[in-house]
Amino acid sequence: MRSERRVPETPSSPALSIIIPMLNEAGNVLPLIEEIAAALKLYAPVGENFEIICVDDGSTDATASEIKLAQKSHPQVRLIRHAQRLGMSGAIRNGVRAATSDWILTIDGDRQNDPADAKRLMDLGWAEGRNGKILVAGIRANRRDTLGKRLASRFANAIRRALLKDNCPDTGCSLKLFRRESYLELPFFNGLHRFMPALFKLYGSACIFTPVNDRPRERGVSKSDFAGRAIKGLYDLLGVVWLIARTPAPERGKEE
Repeated sequence: MRSERRVPETPSSPALSIIIPMLNEAGNVLPLIEEIAAALKLYAPVGENFEIICVDDGSTDATASEIKLAQKSHPQVRLIRHAQRLGMSGAIRNGVRAATSDWILTIDGDRQNDPADAKRLMDLGWAEGRNGKILVAGIRANRRDTLGKRLASRFANAIRRALLKDNCPDTGCSLKLFRRESYLELPFFNGLHRFMPALFKLYGSACIFTPVNDRPRERGVSKSDFAGRAIKGLYDLLGVVWLIARTPAPERGKEE
């Protein structure tokens, strides 16, 4: 697997890189960025020292234009554009690769994740310093999706937990905090974002799960294809089961 260039954290690097995958989220861009900026500026360990990387995953609406507009009042905002849709995992991957902080926070672009919850994730992840290998993942409380979507998600999560033993009740929540280097060690495939807890554990990171707020979508439409996602998810799940069975726990040697 091709190695990734590590961007070292320096005193001038941002304390946090926020990655937002976006696909046709016109109308959500500006309110979401405003919410994120307001929440982080009140959080002392970050304050003004952050960057927001918006990854436009082949949008056909005004998403990119709204991101550029946001840059005028929020210089921390960066835009990465995909000429064609790569999917959630591809968007997260390219955002992480472009990030200049050693710590990454991912959040969905539809505003259903609440930026106010970011503080809890960082408190948990940084409780013992910022050098640990850890994934902090949000677990959506009081899901605000349709009944069909909630039932499908519950069924898929039950199967995944039974096979992978990752102890995570909700891998579909986009609100996650992790180290950039730890993420880039993982094998990449479409659908990786659904299996991050199991793979982070496999590669030596501790995992913490914490309840977070889930809000109803106010603008735009869901991009989920339940039938297609179920088929792809099962295919990916079998692949991850095989991968875990065939991967010894990675261990770094010590330089002497």
